[in-house]
Amino acid sequence: MIGLLFSGFASRSHGQSLGNTGTVEGTVVDPSGAAIPKAAITLHNPLTNYTQSATSDPDGSFRLGNVPPNSYHLSVRAPGFEPFSQDVTVRNSLPLQIKATLAVAGSKESITVEAAGADTLELDPSSHVDTDRTLIEKLPVSDVAGRLSQAITYSTGGVAADANGFFHPLGDHAEAAFLIDGQPISDQQSKVFSTQLPASAIESMEVTTGTPGAEFGDKTSLVAQITTRSGLNAGRAFGSINSQYGSFGTAGGDVGLGFGNARFGNFITVEGLRTGRFLDSPEATPFHDRGNNETIFDRADLQPTAKDIFHLNIFLARNWFQIPNDYDQLAQDQHQRVLTWNLAPGYQRTINAHTLLTVNPYIRKDQLNYYSSRSPFSDTPATQSQSRQLLNWGVRADLTTNTGRHNLKYGIDLKQTRLLENFVFGITDAAFNSPCIDSRGNAIADSALTDLSQCAAAGYDPNTLANPDSVVPFAPGLLPFDLTRGGHLFGFHATGRIDQYAFYIQDEIKLGNLILTPGFRFDEYQGLSSKPGPQPRLGVAYNIKRTGTVLRAAYARTFETPFNENLLLSSQTGTGGLAQNVFGSSSVPIAPGFRNQFNTGLQQAISKWMIFDADYFWKYTHNAYDFSALLNTTITFPIAWHNSKLDGITGRVSTTNLHGFQAYWTFGHTRARYFPPEVGGLVPQGAPLVAGVFRIDHDQAFQSTSVFRYQHKSREWIAFTWRYDSGLVVSGVPDAAYAINGLTPNQQVTIGLACGGVYATLASPITSCSGPVTSKLLTLPQAGQENDDHNPDRVKARHLLDLGIGSDNLLHTEKRQKITASLSITNLANRVAVYNFLSTFSGTHFLQPRTFVARLGLSF
Repeated sequence: MIGLLFSGFASRSHGQSLGNTGTVEGTVVDPSGAAIPKAAITLHNPLTNYTQSATSDPDGSFRLGNVPPNSYHLSVRAPGFEPFSQDVTVRNSLPLQIKATLAVAGSKESITVEAAGADTLELDPSSHVDTDRTLIEKLPVSDVAGRLSQAITYSTGGVAADANGFFHPLGDHAEAAFLIDGQPISDQQSKVFSTQLPASAIESMEVTTGTPGAEFGDKTSLVAQITTRSGLNAGRAFGSINSQYGSFGTAGGDVGLGFGNARFGNFITVEGLRTGRFLDSPEATPFHDRGNNETIFDRADLQPTAKDIFHLNIFLARNWFQIPNDYDQLAQDQHQRVLTWNLAPGYQRTINAHTLLTVNPYIRKDQLNYYSSRSPFSDTPATQSQSRQLLNWGVRADLTTNTGRHNLKYGIDLKQTRLLENFVFGITDAAFNSPCIDSRGNAIADSALTDLSQCAAAGYDPNTLANPDSVVPFAPGLLPFDLTRGGHLFGFHATGRIDQYAFYIQDEIKLGNLILTPGFRFDEYQGLSSKPGPQPRLGVAYNIKRTGTVLRAAYARTFETPFNENLLLSSQTGTGGLAQNVFGSSSVPIAPGFRNQFNTGLQQAISKWMIFDADYFWKYTHNAYDFSALLNTTITFPIAWHNSKLDGITGRVSTTNLHGFQAYWTFGHTRARYFPPEVGGLVPQGAPLVAGVFRIDHDQAFQSTSVFRYQHKSREWIAFTWRYDSGLVVSGVPDAAYAINGLTPNQQVTIGLACGGVYATLASPITSCSGPVTSKLLTLPQAGQENDDHNPDRVKARHLLDLGIGSDNLLHTEKRQKITASLSITNLANRVAVYNFLSTFSGTHFLQPRTFVARLGLSF
């Protein structure tokens, strides 16, 4: 909320910056070369609506810093002189030098120059989206501790929404890297893993979904380069105090303060929130779902000379929340705590007008504790607890130099990750892993039955794959940990270390309207396994100025690294998880893989009001990664498939600012095909996957987001979003037959299961059906019609509408102090839908029902 309230203060955040942002500086002079003081300089992008302003000093000099990479229209005005304008493009941190020579008023014909659509085209081989703070804060979204994820999902084509702050970028699961002021973070940023950077700390964001440059490694399906807010050159103190209240008893607030001068600046934001619906729940009505979130972010900048700048980011955060229950485990009292701290100093040295050195050391720690219920048998079908840590430290440094047509960057990326894992698990439901089933396939909850050979004598059938009535076959590997059959708790403790070393070189060669971006990266991974990764990269883009068109194509070979969360245990379970192996000879470490990626696309200016951008991607990956969710918990274990083939399209249509009105439409289509065998994981849930190629739950035929915004001057505003998702694949419930035989009565009621139009109830679940079997929430192919590759079960399509209204100056005052207010309504139509159901990879989660959030604040 702070960013929305500070939208009028963009001009106060212009110091030289670390990260991917740049600096536009220069002098304002008259025709004789004399300095013009107090000239008004404005930098503006009509697509993102990003604006930064400055005033020239007595010597005519000016500086605009922390400028996101993009194309801009620079204008300079001074009394008694004709306006000056120039288009500039910021692509890196090297300062752009501008000499603005203003003609004396009346000495030449006055021409008004406006930025047209073609002026905002970017000559870049990689598809990306630029997002400003004003958009992020005005989006009517209300995901607790997950606004960063929602901002990415709602602004970027080809990104499928998932629960609890997850998203699927271009057919991958959470294969995203974040660069925050130059600090790389590739571990999971969902709120169940690690608290995200608060939206109030973000100045701008560039989200790359095209072929990554050589400077990017690890997780490259989506790269979000984030610039945080700075107080450098603010000139005075600025900030805000805000409070909010909404549905589910959600209450919270935030305080932000920035201040600084030409040499020192600081910006700090503190947020806190408590709610009755912290996670996306496994039932439409959330219960046992309370949680709270607290974050502190501080950025300090020191610029002792014009060539040197020191920087420090400090981030502290805590999430505490209950694990929401479903109707089959009402007695459960599991909860989780996540603590995150991050320390990231930095240094930047402008060696000369063509050379820039940037050094970003950092250290970060995520500590997660998952607590079981006090009584193990209050947890069903299993009890589990965990304590694990991820500790990362490293340094990223690069040297950028501009020579003639070449813009070269040389860099290193060195880091170490320390892993600590403690885990306890035990089965508490005798029917969960029973060796025997009845004639309808129902598991027999008799703890005396411990072996398949006992079934016939007891009048039952063996629960094996060979039995067509079997839904989930008996797993002998889990028997020692079945507490109902005299087993014991499974306990695991391990520590590990992963060392990664990378160096890269990339060039940007400008040949008129053509640009080439050759590059090379080399990674060395030394962890549970060791592997080198040479990675050539090449991109090309050409600007056809006559038609306002940019054509692009690119190729990258990337080095894919496994997820670090629970990597030690998952690497020891081998194929099939604990169900098949208890650290025997089939243990297989989850190793790094590689990917070949091709992209081609275009940007097209439509008159001066609109830009169309589309991209086609094709990715072939050896060792394709995902997570396996542990039953109904937030605990997940990394898994790897032999290979995957992903392809699809992404696109965006954006308007410029039309007298306060702006709109954009993003869209995407993704095919995500995965190929066995699979290694890793712990205990699969739902129906077992078949042995052949299948569509994973990242696969979605079509998704789109339409966003419409209007603001009257700098006061009242309204924002409306329309999100469409055609439905992710449901792996845990393949067809109608499994819905009848494999689901509990509560689960049948939850998905609205019906036989011939008669719905299941708790008293009368559907046990057989001769007519069509349907579901309110799932497409549910009929028995025999399901195909894991060409006709998998899916979540039903949904439309979500959100509305936000507010004012940045409620009392219409001319004072610096302004009262702000807003009201957001998400899921306006109160649509009942799920992200997924009994997913092997993510579990069951409902979308948030209609939610109201009211905010009131003071900005100064």
